[in-house]
Amino acid sequence: MAEKHGNLSINSENIFPIIKKWLYSDHDIFARELVSNGCDAITKLKKLEVMGEYTFPDNYKPAVQVLVNSDEKTLKFIDNGIGMTADEVEEYITQIAFSGATEFLEKYKDKTTDDQMIGHFGLGFYSAFMVADEVHIDTLSYKEGAVPVHWTCDGGTEYDMQDGNKTTPGTEITLFLNDESLEFCNEYRMREVIEKYCSFMPVNIYLAKENAEQEYETIDEKDLRDDDVVVEHIHEDAKTEEKENDKGEKETVEVSPAKDLVKINKRPVSLSDPNPLWMKHPNECSDEDYKEFYRKVFMDYKEPLFWIHLNMDYPFNLKGILYFPKINTEYDSIEGTIKLYNNQVFIADNIKEVIPEFLLLLKGVIDCPDLPLNVSRSALQNDGFVQKISEYISKKVADKLTGMCKTDRESYEKYWDDISPFIKFGCIKDSKFAEKLHDYILFKDIDNKYLTLKDCIEENKKETAEEKTEENAEEKKDENNEREPEKTTIFYVTDPVQQSQYINMFRAAGKNAVILSHNIDTPFISHLEQKDQTIQFKRIDADLTDELKGDGTADEETAKTLTEMFRKNLNNDKLEVKVENLKNESVAAMMTLSEESRRMQDMMKMYNMYGMDPGMFGGQETLVLNANHPLVQYLEKNQESDHATVICQQLYDLAMISHKQLSPDEMTKFVQRSNEILMLLTNK
Repeated sequence: MAEKHGNLSINSENIFPIIKKWLYSDHDIFARELVSNGCDAITKLKKLEVMGEYTFPDNYKPAVQVLVNSDEKTLKFIDNGIGMTADEVEEYITQIAFSGATEFLEKYKDKTTDDQMIGHFGLGFYSAFMVADEVHIDTLSYKEGAVPVHWTCDGGTEYDMQDGNKTTPGTEITLFLNDESLEFCNEYRMREVIEKYCSFMPVNIYLAKENAEQEYETIDEKDLRDDDVVVEHIHEDAKTEEKENDKGEKETVEVSPAKDLVKINKRPVSLSDPNPLWMKHPNECSDEDYKEFYRKVFMDYKEPLFWIHLNMDYPFNLKGILYFPKINTEYDSIEGTIKLYNNQVFIADNIKEVIPEFLLLLKGVIDCPDLPLNVSRSALQNDGFVQKISEYISKKVADKLTGMCKTDRESYEKYWDDISPFIKFGCIKDSKFAEKLHDYILFKDIDNKYLTLKDCIEENKKETAEEKTEENAEEKKDENNEREPEKTTIFYVTDPVQQSQYINMFRAAGKNAVILSHNIDTPFISHLEQKDQTIQFKRIDADLTDELKGDGTADEETAKTLTEMFRKNLNNDKLEVKVENLKNESVAAMMTLSEESRRMQDMMKMYNMYGMDPGMFGGQETLVLNANHPLVQYLEKNQESDHATVICQQLYDLAMISHKQLSPDEMTKFVQRSNEILMLLTNK
């Protein structure tokens, strides 16, 4: 073929620099594109072989080689795939955005559907110019009698093409790196890039330093393979030592048997796993396989709780594995990773169009060849199809969780504390997910027993005969008025240690409460209340229930006296004080705060509104004094006592400690005052 000079078929001369600089957000992605092209070339050749249009030579091993050369500042990508003729180079390389993969699939769509192509747009090759001043292509088509082609381009809109000297089918692309991209001719940097994008491509990928000295390894002769290059056969005699036996006699003992070894050229190690776990059928995978894959991909050596293997062929092709990691941190610091692949080519982490937001707390991989990627293959086109994929993934996760609760309740309960933040977040974010999981959400009670929402309602739905009678009487008085729906109150605890006093009072009264100690729980219970108007959640210190009160009511004069006394000794004229006859005589004082006020305070914290006064929203605690307790009775009878102020302050702080944490200044005063009280005891 005579030497030929021509122009790239570009509509505007301004498009090429745009492609070079802005086609991809990450410049290291050129490696993914060029390796993908090599994989495509091999996949095409395999298709032709399956259809009987090509026969592989003996010992053919499909592979993509990447060669780095720091001395020459070059990078080579070599495949042994289908190769190209001169006409094909002009068609696929010089006409930007004309994809060879697209045309190939169209041509053979009726003959085979296996081994899908990776490329679709014909732009991946030009990512090379993001890092290279000049690019050479040496290629030889698989076709009999084909002439090798040598193509060069210096990054402008002109190219040169002539006969080449390649002798085996396939393509070799050489990048002459620009000064800003010399990092990519470093072996370790390229290893990092290939492992990032190409770890699971469907062809073995090898990385080496060009013109490096040959390395060797020694293996046992029985492990020798046909393709090993033998350098030397080595025989090692058995090794013996003289040792003393049980009888005290010396004897010669063999400590290492004779060995026949072979020194061979070091075997190349593929950087990719062409058959990743997610491409296999779940029946082919053991628990250890899943755990090993998790460790390898996510570098997390804590075992996952469990996993879901996605395997779907219709109505779209989707495979993957989602892992539920052990969660032992606060909700806002949980960070998962869902790696998205397209035909085993890494696209990106955590693409929200495909992965429902709440699933981003998990770790896993999803491979969907049907995803409608944009031309840079790094983002998704807005497409209703993508929404269907997202809904399918959410549905499979919901099915896994509900199935586990039905068939293996013991394991479900064991995992619940770790997976509950994820499930609750999912219920808030996804109405369909919430609907499926509604009956499978668990609540751990103060006795560490797990209850469903239905169980909680049944346990708390208790009415006295007197209350029913009163309600019936009220109905008769106003039959025509519409009554508000009856609400069942579910009490909860946010800190079992701090609120232990209230828990003990609840237990003594035969009442139960559930533990909601995670940050996600406040918005979650609000979500449940919105969905079901017949339930309400209250923290156990929100108010005094009738079950905690004793017979009779406190004397009004006593209540007035104690209120004035505490306001004076605590120097707080706005202090809310109630005096009640509590059943538990060991409790002298306690704090209550209405559920509405607490929710408002939680919201203020969530939005960092710390400078605002909670009191403006009615967020003021009420000090409840137990008229049956000796200390309270002492204060009423000894208002002028020298110790009255100290006792009032101490009772208030003790009540507050069971309610919430004291400020540093308050805690300092409390400790000092406690020491003073102990000193009073020693002076008796």
